[in-house]
Amino acid sequence: MRTLAWLPLALLLTACGPADDGGEPADDGGDLSESLGGASPDPGFARATEPREFRFPYDHGAHPAYRNEWWYVTGNFEDQAGRRYGMQLTLFRIALAPEREGQRPSAWATNQAWMGHLALTDVAGDRFHHAERFARGGELGLAGTQRDPVRVWLEDWRLERVPSGAWRLRAGTDEFGVELTLDPQKAPVLQGEDGLSQKSAESGNASYYYSLTRLAAEGSVRLKNAERSVTGSAWLDREWSTSALGPEQAGWDWFALQLDDGTDVMIYHLRREDGAPSRFSAGVVVGPEGDPHHLGPGDFEIEVLDRWRAPDGPEYPSRWRVEVPGVDGPLMVVPVRADQELQVSVRYWEGAVDVLRGDESVGHGYVELTGHE
Repeated sequence: MRTLAWLPLALLLTACGPADDGGEPADDGGDLSESLGGASPDPGFARATEPREFRFPYDHGAHPAYRNEWWYVTGNFEDQAGRRYGMQLTLFRIALAPEREGQRPSAWATNQAWMGHLALTDVAGDRFHHAERFARGGELGLAGTQRDPVRVWLEDWRLERVPSGAWRLRAGTDEFGVELTLDPQKAPVLQGEDGLSQKSAESGNASYYYSLTRLAAEGSVRLKNAERSVTGSAWLDREWSTSALGPEQAGWDWFALQLDDGTDVMIYHLRREDGAPSRFSAGVVVGPEGDPHHLGPGDFEIEVLDRWRAPDGPEYPSRWRVEVPGVDGPLMVVPVRADQELQVSVRYWEGAVDVLRGDESVGHGYVELTGHE
């Protein structure tokens, strides 16, 4: 559940310069969900109001009629010595204004801004590395998309689909990097009602949302100048929208879990200001053969068992008991490292987790937390 409305960030992006790969805490960085639902969208943008027909591979590409869009990859990997790593790469497209007809007067002129987040969790080294960068879209080619074949890039951070149907991912900084081939093991899963994921009561406060819940991953991770071959499993989320959360909603807790028996679980609590789950919370269980079973807010339970406070910021949930229909449980979801908070232009927690049943490891996954204080 990665629904964003980036109007404040878009204003920042119009003045930004070259990429910032430092991974240092951003001054006055707000929470990820602070950019949600506060501004009325320009009526020139399309809105997600009813189910649509999805076409693949066409819909892996961009949908510029909508204000926001992202390609979101997370994964868990091991190297040949059995050391664990978690990885997140997100490429965000943010439209500053609706498309207008007519020729642009300059190659610098664009209505598209781009933001990228990259993170690598080194479990054995007990380190969390992250970076952020920005670029303008437009004819200069600093960032953008193409549809045939599908390719998304922000400078040299790239996600592209190859003729076999696999994806190639490459991103890095001077400190760390990843290069992976991601081979889908299941067909795309449409979230919500046939791909329409309603987030709050107002019509159009929704996204078009699908997931590739299991991709076999092979490639390498790099820490400084040391490169290690890795294998594992990844998850790709795709969403596009124009508006999302309502004023009564504070943020979300989102889980993407890959179990060793081949089952994949995505659940999220959209949280109201009083802390209670919103009635628009949802999820899906995808069986080993790819058959999805959609969940409403009353179909699953997420109980917080522990918390972790950032040294200079929010307190986040940090261990959970999860019960999901059709999955033997309860499941315990445990971060591989407490501090996996991204302190960038927006502030949120996103990190690798282990999934346990009792004392037995039964899977891995990723969790995203926003709107916590």
